[in-house]
This record gives sequence, structure tokens and C-alpha cells, in this order.
Amino acid sequence: MMGKVLFVSGIDTDIGKSIATGYYAKYLMQQGYSVITQKMVQTGCQEISEDIVVHRKIQGIALTEEDRQGITCPYLFDYPCSPHMAARLQQTCIDEKIIEKSTALLAQNYDYVLLEGAGGLMVPYSEEKTTLDYLAARGYPLILVTSGRLGSINHTLLSLEACAQRKITVEALIYNLYPSADELIAQDTQQYLRGYLAKRFPETKFMLMEKIDF
Repeated sequence: MMGKVLFVSGIDTDIGKSIATGYYAKYLMQQGYSVITQKMVQTGCQEISEDIVVHRKIQGIALTEEDRQGITCPYLFDYPCSPHMAARLQQTCIDEKIIEKSTALLAQNYDYVLLEGAGGLMVPYSEEKTTLDYLAARGYPLILVTSGRLGSINHTLLSLEACAQRKITVEALIYNLYPSADELIAQDTQQYLRGYLAKRFPETKFMLMEKIDF
């Protein structure tokens, strides 16, 4: 029996997506599930995915054999930019079948695979396709990461509406409380998003994520 794949994306870059991936992995582990995380593409680093390292620290486990073999992050690029550009700079392209194969291998051995994307939903991984295209084609449920910083309501609602249009199930909305934003804006944003989910996405969990030390 294959494990369940959940995709993790954010409303923007630097929203706390990697922290949230580790956080949700630990949340599932505490319920007794075996969980592995995967990075679709990592830019701006070499040898091993920095985000995978973050996931493992939050999970409280060592790097796995799958990490060392590159299965949990089949694409690493030096330049810190969009995946399609990073691949082009290294004179290659991202083959989605390789990512899929890695996910399938992991799903054979774990109850859950949390597959983290790069940046937001509309980040391109090729000249023709975006992360949203990849997600919609495979039907993975989504964990969307947001925060209380100014502009988050707009970006969150656009992401949710894009998911509704592409018939993507939003499993959870993780509201990142760190770093602290304007308190009035953050509280109002949280209240607004809770109400929006209740009306438009009643099946979606709303989860608060405090600062995580690791």
C-alpha cells in the first residue's frame, strides 16, 4: 500500500514553508505515522538540500539514507533563483518524471510523503509549466503556508481561488506567527482568513504555527 502524498506550498517566498513542512511532518509523526519529506527542487545550495536538513532537525531525526542518495531532493541548483532559470543556467532542464519516481519510491516505505515546492504556486519549473500545473496534474492535496504580514490576505485568497479553479483540495492552511508582524494587522488577518475558510473551504484545517527552535 502506497503512502499518501501531501504537497506543501506558500503564498510567497520566505513565508516559512520549509519550517511548516517540518512542523507538519512532526505533527503527523506524533500521531504514530511514518513520515518523510521531499523537496521538489532546491536552488541556491550544493550537495544536499538545505530545506531537507531543516525538516530533519524539526522532526528530530538524522538525515536518512534517502537524503544521502538524493532521492528526497532530485534537483539541486547553485544559483538562488526560480527553478526554471536555475536549470537553464546549468544547461539542463527539470524532468518531472524524475521527481515523480522519487516520490513513488518514498511512498513505498512511508505512510506520508510531504513534497515541498519552491516559492509560491505559480513559480515555473520549466518554460511552460508552473508548480500549480504539477500539483493539479497529480491531484495531491495541498498544505498552504501563509502569515500575518501585510499583503497576506491578497496572496492567500489568490492562492486558494487558484486551487478551487484547478480542483485542488486544500488540506490545511498553516498560519505562520513568526517573525512577528504588526499585531493589529496580524490579528485581523488571522480572523479574516478563519472566516473565509469557514465559508469557502470548510474542510480545510486552520493551524497556527508558533516560532520553532531547532
